[in-house]
Amino acid sequence: MTSQTDKNSINRVAILGAESSGKSALAEALAAHYKTVWVPEYLREFVETQQRVPKEAEQILIARTQVERENKLAQQAYQWLFCDTSPLMTALYSRHYFGEADADLAALEAQHQYDFTIVTAPDFPWTADGLQRESAAVRQRVHEELLDLLDEREMPFLLVGGSLKERVEQVSFALSFLMS
Repeated sequence: MTSQTDKNSINRVAILGAESSGKSALAEALAAHYKTVWVPEYLREFVETQQRVPKEAEQILIARTQVERENKLAQQAYQWLFCDTSPLMTALYSRHYFGEADADLAALEAQHQYDFTIVTAPDFPWTADGLQRESAAVRQRVHEELLDLLDEREMPFLLVGGSLKERVEQVSFALSFLMS
C-alpha cells in the first residue's frame, strides 16, 4: 500500500461485486467515513443516458471512462479513493454476456492496479434497477465467477457482508490493520 504519511499519496480501493450487491452504497458510505471522494460506476450513467445496456464493442468505452474518472477524482481524494467497480468487472461481464473481453479491454483489466480490493456479498434481497440488472440468479452466478477469477489470479480481497454499517466496520477494521 501507499504510505499514508505522504499527503499526496492516494490508496485506490476497488469495490467489486455482482449486480445489486451494494457496491455503490458501500463506496459512498466509505467515502463519507474517511472524508474523501468516491468514483461512481460509469456503467449506471451510461445505461440511464442511453436507455439501454452497452453493446459488446462499447465495453472498452465503459472501462476507459471509469478509469478516466478515477484518475480525475484521485486529484480530489484524501488518502483513499473508493472506486465503485473496475475494468476487471467490465471484463468479467463482457466474458459473461459476450463470451470474451476484447484485447483492449483485457489489456486494461490486466494493467490497472488497486491497493486493496473489496467484494460485496449478495446477501440481501435482489432489487430490480431498470435495464442494468437482470435477476437474483445472474447475480449469484456473477458473484461466483468473480470469486473464481480472483482466486485464479491469486488476488487478495476482503469479502464483506451484512448491513451497510457492518460492511463499513469490516472494511474500516481491515484498512486500519493493513495501514498499521
